[in-house]
Amino acid sequence: MSRTSSAFTGKPYGVAQVCRVWEVARSTVYWRRKPLANEPRRRGPQGFFTDAELVERIRAVLAESPFTGEGYRKVWAMLRDKGWRTSKERSLRLMRENGLLAVRRPGRPHGPKAHSGTIRTGRVDEMWGTDMTTTMTLSDGNASIFFAVDHCSLELVGIHAARRGTRFEALEPIRQGVRHSFGAFGKGAAAGLTLRHDHGSQFISEDFQREIAFLGIKDSPSYVREPQGNGIAERFVRILKENLLWVRRFKTVEDLRLGLLAFKDTYNRQWRIGRHGYRSPEQVRQGQKSEVAIAA
Repeated sequence: MSRTSSAFTGKPYGVAQVCRVWEVARSTVYWRRKPLANEPRRRGPQGFFTDAELVERIRAVLAESPFTGEGYRKVWAMLRDKGWRTSKERSLRLMRENGLLAVRRPGRPHGPKAHSGTIRTGRVDEMWGTDMTTTMTLSDGNASIFFAVDHCSLELVGIHAARRGTRFEALEPIRQGVRHSFGAFGKGAAAGLTLRHDHGSQFISEDFQREIAFLGIKDSPSYVREPQGNGIAERFVRILKENLLWVRRFKTVEDLRLGLLAFKDTYNRQWRIGRHGYRSPEQVRQGQKSEVAIAA
């Protein structure tokens, strides 16, 4: 009836006028017009892909990622990089429904936090965090791993493995980072940099303290029995274990050292950081250095 033309004006009556005369709600008309679907449709915009198609794309980006335990936010960012637009909420829903979310280990309740400040920095090379962990090799037995990570970009500036976890081995990642970030190794070369560490015997030793002072690095130990004070380095230990140490075996300490250097390159180029717009540590550094060059 709404498409019928008026004999007087020659124009169709329209849905609004017909419903007003018949005293019927327009929503009822539109509901009757809607074809019945075999399965209920979700509310809101439907997007470019069906749920099944989007799940296959999510599986594809997870398979391509060199890391394990990627969360829905990083999956959303990887989909966006490939031109597959969707929302974070939909990514979370589909990953949850299909068992694709990273497994979260249950924790225990904590009391009030003694460390209430922040150790994140706004610029690269303002503060680094250093720590150590251990792993087993097939031929050489136990091995110590030392590393240093930037508190702004989360870039892995240095990493090293050795049989013995001495103070001299602990200095190697710092030396790597100074050469990489400051372009030289000498007295005062890293002036303005602060180094955060726990109270491990290697880091509070006289030799370690003397060398970082020579480089111009300010010492910043975390609070005793407060790992949150060195939380960025502690978090990287988990990343390293879940993506390398727990999934690969190394025959010798030298094999481990080479594997760590390869992981460093992959991590700096491809690891995504949510607070930096899901850019990689390398992209964050390049962006900030470019801003400085333009300003100069």
